[in-house]
Amino acid sequence: MKCRFFLAAALFAVACSGKADVLYGQNLVVNGNAEAGVSGWTGYTGYDMVQSVDYGNNWVLPTQPGPVDRGNKMFAGLGQYAVATQTLDFGAATTRNSSYSLSGWLGGWTNQGDNALFYVQFLDAGNNEIGNAAIGPVTPQDRGNQTGLYYRESVGVMPAGTSKLSFWLSMERLASNDNDGYADNLSFIATSPVPEPGMASMFLLGLGMLAGAVRHNRRAHMS
Repeated sequence: MKCRFFLAAALFAVACSGKADVLYGQNLVVNGNAEAGVSGWTGYTGYDMVQSVDYGNNWVLPTQPGPVDRGNKMFAGLGQYAVATQTLDFGAATTRNSSYSLSGWLGGWTNQGDNALFYVQFLDAGNNEIGNAAIGPVTPQDRGNQTGLYYRESVGVMPAGTSKLSFWLSMERLASNDNDGYADNLSFIATSPVPEPGMASMFLLGLGMLAGAVRHNRRAHMS
């Protein structure tokens, strides 16, 4: 019984403490490097889905510009306009502004204008956008008319009251038959603390267990 009480108390204490803020310093984008195919991403009605492709002759060669730590795969477009999205729900709104870095490698094919854009929305509890940030597109001029991917980064402040992050990856075809918007190593890192998903549930669990343990102790003393 004492073990149950102490476990409940510990859960309650962790939930109440500022130690819920542990999601900073790590990439919050799921499968941002395409190594797991398009797992973690969903399509958007009315648009083609992005695809995960192998580095190679049809896309970007491993020797062409791109991440030094690239894996075997990257994202590429399909159709005229391809879109993939994912949402991270914190389970609670942030109570303070948090700095962040949004980054990734974006590019295209030779002198063609096909391009990629990576966008994040900061949403409140009612799914209203209270801020946003984007990187891209990388134009043929930016690439020197070379095939490859180039690093882009945007830093800023995620506003207090953010409950969800909604990530959007889009590729636009402007020439030829293939959508040659490319992306890899997509990342969003909060560089100051944000709530850990599920912490609100942990708070309720700890509170419920603590109350139950107290009631059980009272009955034991009365019997």
